[in-house]
This record gives sequence, structure tokens and C-alpha cells, in this order.
Amino acid sequence: MAETNRVWRLERYPQGQDFAGAMRLDDSPLPQIGARELLVRNLWFSLDAGTRMWFTPRTDSYMPPLPLGSPVMGFVLGQIVQSRHPDHPEGAIVRAYGQWADYSRLAPDAGNIWQVPQIADMRQHFAVLGPNGWTAYVGLNDYGKARPGETVLVSAAAGATGLLAAQFAKASGCRVIGIAGGAAKCARLLADFGLDAAIDYKGEDVATRLAHLAPEGIDVYFDCVGGPMLDAVLPNMALYGRIAICGLIATYDREERIGPSQFDLILMKRLTVAGFFSPDFYGRGEAINRLTRPWLDSGRVSMAFDVTHGVENTLVAYAKMFTGANFGKTMVKLAE
Repeated sequence: MAETNRVWRLERYPQGQDFAGAMRLDDSPLPQIGARELLVRNLWFSLDAGTRMWFTPRTDSYMPPLPLGSPVMGFVLGQIVQSRHPDHPEGAIVRAYGQWADYSRLAPDAGNIWQVPQIADMRQHFAVLGPNGWTAYVGLNDYGKARPGETVLVSAAAGATGLLAAQFAKASGCRVIGIAGGAAKCARLLADFGLDAAIDYKGEDVATRLAHLAPEGIDVYFDCVGGPMLDAVLPNMALYGRIAICGLIATYDREERIGPSQFDLILMKRLTVAGFFSPDFYGRGEAINRLTRPWLDSGRVSMAFDVTHGVENTLVAYAKMFTGANFGKTMVKLAE
């Protein structure tokens, strides 16, 4: 085991996508654990766009801002190398909120830590069988209330959560339209993931294209983007449609808050609009996995992984989600 620990620290709140100017990689002593704590050697980082809100001074968000000077937080998959907690033996593999570092010091009693079994592709503990999968399932079913035969629209359909929401909708008997950035991404959504149609928001007018693809309206909109995209969708919603909002990537790095200018259509079309946040239903994770695992095992649902190697390259990987350079689940691999 190493004697030092490389740790990413937040030095200032980044402006836009200037992550390299806001964070630094430090060499720190290996953490010393206390009673009922763990030391985990990180194997993988899960990079998630929603964590961008932690890197702002905003205090009315779903999570408090990360204090300046502190280690950067994020989901990790790792192996316990030291344990002073009776429920978590050394050698076990855990998924948890840890630190962007070689090693994470964890306090299981604070929650959000799970021991996970060995499976053929351990990355699925973040994807189909983890928070992205849970978010996709809950948003589609609890909030979107999607029914077989309905038309479901998914924004950021080439991102981790959107890609799963689109596939879950297809597996449930819905017609699915995905929105993504670039013709290549759209082609892949159709050829590799079975969507019925895809819209390239960089090269097509979304509102016009939706009117052509869904003349009777969108029954369920699974929104990972917010901002102007929501304005393009609202005129194309069906009467009594449902909008489930799980992400606002269009506005995470903006000080100005952008709302839909066509807000009145929520009333005119009698729409139901709901925001939801995955930690609210982490406790349902295993129950959701029992429903989605057969789709994964049968190949009906899959995940594309965008993998970057090395803790030192974490910011390169993180920036991909905000520039559209990724497809699927963005992850960093630290060790075998």
C-alpha cells in the first residue's frame, strides 16, 4: 500500500468549464482512519454532471457547496484495505461517496455506502445497477408514468442516465425519441441502442423536428438538460403529458437562472412537471435492480462506457460531459 495519496482539491469555484484553474492534484499523507471508518483503495471514479453544482457557492441547491480547500467528492468503486467497522471487512468491494483520490476515507455510518458483489462488468454498479439506472427507472415510471404505446422523449440521450431512460422506455413498450449532440451520436442511438428516432440538436431545429416526428405530441419527456431545450419541447407535449426533470446540464455553470419562456403551456396542455433527485430513492436501489437486471443479463439494455485512465486525468474526463465529447457513462479507471 502506498504511503502517499494523490488528492484533487477544490481551490476556487470554477468559471464555466475552467476546472483545471479551480482544482489541483496534491500529494497528501495516506489518511488515518478512526473508529468505525474505512480506508478504500479507489478502483474507479463515476463522473456525474450533477456534481457541477457542488462547485458553486450556491446555497439553495440540492447539495451544499463543497468548501474551498477540501477534497473533491464523487462516487467511487473501491476495495477496503483497512477497516475499523464491523460490517465492512477488508477486501470487500464498495460503491460510495468518496474522494477523487487514490484512497478514500469513508464513514459508513453516515450512509451512501454499499458493498457490491463481483459481476462480469463492475462498471455496471454505477450504470444499469447503480444510481444512473435508478434515476432512469424512477423518472420514467414514478414521475413520467410511461405506459406501453406512448411516445417518450429523452434529452441528453447519449449520456449515462438518458441512455438508460431511453432503453428502459423501449423495453417497456414505448416509442422513444432521443435528443443528442451530433449526427454520429444520433446514428449510434438508432443503430446500437434501438431508439425509434433521434434528433441532432446541433444540426436540427428541435421544435420543428419534434412536430414532424410526434404530430400527436410527446406523452413523457425525460429531461436531463433544462434551459432552451425545455422551451423547444413544451409546444410539442401532448395534452396531459408528463415531464420528469432529473438534470439541468444546460445551466449548471451559469450564474443566470434560465426558465422556460413558454411556461404558460404547462397550464394550456395540463402538463405535470416534477423534479426528482436520486439520493431520495437510494434505498430502493436493490429493488429496482431486481427489475432491471434481467434486461441487462439478456442484452436488452446495455451501456456504453467512456473510460479515461489515471487519477491525474480526472479533469480531462470530467470536462467531456460539458463539451459533448463523451458517449454513455463517463468514468476514470485508477487501478486493475
